[in-house]
Amino acid sequence: MTNPNRTPAIAATGLRKAYGDKLVLDGIDIHVPTGTVYSLLGPNGAGKTTAVKILSTLITGDAGDIRIAGHDLAADPQAVRAAIGVTGQFSAVDGLITGEENMLLMADLHHLSKAEGRRTAAELLERFDLVEAAKKPAQSYSGGMKRRLDIAMTLVGNPRIIFLDEPTTGLDPRSRHNMWGIIRELVSDGVTVFLTTQYLEEADELADRIAVLNDGKIAAEGTADELKRLIPGGHVRLRFQDPDAYQSAAGALRDITRDDESLTLQIPSDGSQRELRSILDWLDSADIEADELTVHTPDLDDVFFALTSGSTVPNQPKEAVR
Repeated sequence: MTNPNRTPAIAATGLRKAYGDKLVLDGIDIHVPTGTVYSLLGPNGAGKTTAVKILSTLITGDAGDIRIAGHDLAADPQAVRAAIGVTGQFSAVDGLITGEENMLLMADLHHLSKAEGRRTAAELLERFDLVEAAKKPAQSYSGGMKRRLDIAMTLVGNPRIIFLDEPTTGLDPRSRHNMWGIIRELVSDGVTVFLTTQYLEEADELADRIAVLNDGKIAAEGTADELKRLIPGGHVRLRFQDPDAYQSAAGALRDITRDDESLTLQIPSDGSQRELRSILDWLDSADIEADELTVHTPDLDDVFFALTSGSTVPNQPKEAVR
C-alpha cells in the first residue's frame, strides 16, 4: 500500500497549454503516488502527449505548478531530468548500430565511466532478453525487441520515474503482454510509471489509477473499478435452482429483470461493496438462497466512450472523479 505521507512522484496543478487558439490542456491536476502506475487515457488529440512532454521537461506549459520527485520543474529542471526517463511514441533506437552500441551511447550521454557503462549495458541487455541480439544492427530487430531495447536505454540512468507514451502501439499481442510484464517488474522495484495508451485493456491491467482526458480537462479519475461504476448498465445476476426460491425472490425484489426459463434475476447495481452487502443481507433475512451470484460491470471501453462522446455520466461518486 502506498504511504500517503511520502512525497508524490508527480504533482501538477493547474496545468495549461495552448497552441494559438487551440487550448490543449485546460488547467488539469495530476497526482501520482510513488511506486504506482498512473494511466492517462483520451482520444487522439486530447493532449496526452502534450502532458507527457510538459511533465518530462521537453516543452514548457503556459501555466501550472509542477513538482517531479519533489523538485520544482520550473526552478530546477535539471534535477527533474536526472530523476526521470522517457520512452516516446516513436522509438529512439538507432537502427544503424547494434543494440549494445545503442546502450553504450546512452551510457556516454549519462556520463558513466566506460567500465560502468559496459556493466550497466550488459545487465540491462540480459534483463530484457536481448543478449543474443546485442551484436546485431537494431534495424534487424522485431517491433517488440526494439521496444524492449528502447526501455532498456531509458533505464541506463536508473530513473525512478518513467514516462511511457503509448509504449505498445503497433506491437503484436504476445509482445504487448511481454511489455506488460516489464512494466510490472519496474513497479515492483519501486519505479513510478506514467503511462499513456490507446489500449483500454492495457490501462485496466496495469494502472493503479486512471484519468480520462477529454477537451483539455480531466473528465474522470479513479481506479478502474471506480470508473466502471460511473457508467449505467451494471447489475447483479442471481441464479436459482429451486423454482420456489426464485419466485419468492422475484416477488419481493423491485426493479428487476426476470428470466423465468433460466431462473435468473437481474438487479441494477453499481457493483459496489455496499450494494452487494445489501443484497446478501436481504437474501439472508428472507431465508432465500441463490445458487449463484455474479456481478456485471461496464468495461473501460464503455467508460471511455461515455466520457469522451459528450454524453453526461450520471451519479458520479466524488471519490472517483476529480
